[in-house]
Amino acid sequence: MPEIQKLKDGYREFREHDYLEERELWRQLAEGQTPPTLVIACADSRSDPAIVFHTRPGELFVIRNVAALVPPYEPDAKRHGVSAALEFAVLNLKVTHILVLGHKKCGGVRACALGLAEGTEFLDHWLDTLRPALPRARKRAGEQAHSDDHFCDALELEAVQQSITNLQTFPFVSERLANGSLRISGARFGIADGELEWLQPDGSFKFIEHA
Repeated sequence: MPEIQKLKDGYREFREHDYLEERELWRQLAEGQTPPTLVIACADSRSDPAIVFHTRPGELFVIRNVAALVPPYEPDAKRHGVSAALEFAVLNLKVTHILVLGHKKCGGVRACALGLAEGTEFLDHWLDTLRPALPRARKRAGEQAHSDDHFCDALELEAVQQSITNLQTFPFVSERLANGSLRISGARFGIADGELEWLQPDGSFKFIEHA
């Protein structure tokens, strides 16, 4: 199968070039990791935090899922992959920064905005996490809320805000925010133009300047 062969060829390229160039770093990382930043990002294949932020191995702890969502704190003894990874990053790795990274043209956000996930076994319930943001997205889109594209664009920004709000429902997160040992940021990456918008204190998003 060509997709399997591509993975194997990619590994050989990594092993013969990238790994050898960073061999000492990999040996150090084998002893443990101390990433300062947790990135919560979308599982979308086009938006990779390590590429967007040009990082080396060991610099980011990354949680990826549909639409970069963080569910609220739910201590119900069920399986919670995002919550478990968040707990590990904050309590064990002691990250000092959490970044919620959304992206433009997000399929998960669009599915929520337009009801495209109805009838699915898992996705529809997962997107319940985002549905409280729908009224705010309509308000953000304003007179253009009738346009699917504009509404989805607004919901992408509100999705970042919703995940940040939900992050603060976790006691171990709110405690560290209160004592100043943890900060939370939000951003959105533009796949087509490579632009990065950073969440401001007033809820707006501002483009990061670059050369």
